[in-house]
Amino acid sequence: MKKYEIQNQQDTRSGFGAGLTELGRTNPNVVALCADLIGSLKMDQFIKENPERFFQIGIAEANMMGIAAGLTIGGKIPFAGTFANFATGRVYDQIRQSIAYSGKNVKIAASHAGLTLGEDGATHQILEDIGLMKMLPGMVVINPCDFNQTKAATIAAAAYDGPVYLRFGRPKVPNFTPVDQTFEIGKAVILNEGTDVTIFATGHLVWKAILAGEILAQQGISAEIINIHTIKPLDEKAVLASVQKTKCVVTAEEHQMNGGLGDSIAQLLAKQLPTPIEFVAVNDKFGESGTEEQLMTKYGINTPNIVEAVQKVIKRK
Repeated sequence: MKKYEIQNQQDTRSGFGAGLTELGRTNPNVVALCADLIGSLKMDQFIKENPERFFQIGIAEANMMGIAAGLTIGGKIPFAGTFANFATGRVYDQIRQSIAYSGKNVKIAASHAGLTLGEDGATHQILEDIGLMKMLPGMVVINPCDFNQTKAATIAAAAYDGPVYLRFGRPKVPNFTPVDQTFEIGKAVILNEGTDVTIFATGHLVWKAILAGEILAQQGISAEIINIHTIKPLDEKAVLASVQKTKCVVTAEEHQMNGGLGDSIAQLLAKQLPTPIEFVAVNDKFGESGTEEQLMTKYGINTPNIVEAVQKVIKRK
């Protein structure tokens, strides 16, 4: 089992802020919009350096998406930022009609996604956003795992011509991917090669999968761990190559079981390579108020749940 060194603990939203700041210095077409959450989206430095390229829309998210779509007509690359709940559920019609249907070059920057928003509770936690966004034709869906990868993903999103949904979160998580990485949209990252089971993880669950892999190694189970940072387009070649070797799968995500990463993997395997699969995800429930660790444990999306799912799926091979 490959060992990963934790560089520090940082929130992925700060990775977005760092990426946006770098884009502000290197790409004059990048602009930023926010729905009254500058501090939460870590946009402060970009605004300080580029005040003329920032638009404070206020608590009017639907209007923000329409303005972002309009800015692309003049060649701008807008990053529209707010909480994931408000960036998707509140404005789905505007995203569908004005951005996705029209193929506009808008980057939807969605912070505070999933259960790990914590004490703010179910009304602010969203566990359906990946499903909502991946169903839109032409929409790229990215869910990076740490600070460094989120920064790189933000820069890559600006270089991509088309709508992108970029999902990140509030809690500080281990920062372990390379500082100087090149982020390739739609290209999975193999973190650990294995032969007994493949664990496909995304976002905050990637580190949990690595920890699970260490526990499994002590039990004599060789787990292949793959970081699916881009849920759409899915790296089908990497998925199939791994599953052909291991013959069973566990998916892990901070999202509803319906509509998320596991849904996409299962659909691919059902069509091309029927395989035993177990899902580590929230099972048809809304969240609630609590700490990050309390919620991940209660809703079954923590390291022990991944270990248990692996043990279960191996018996089904």
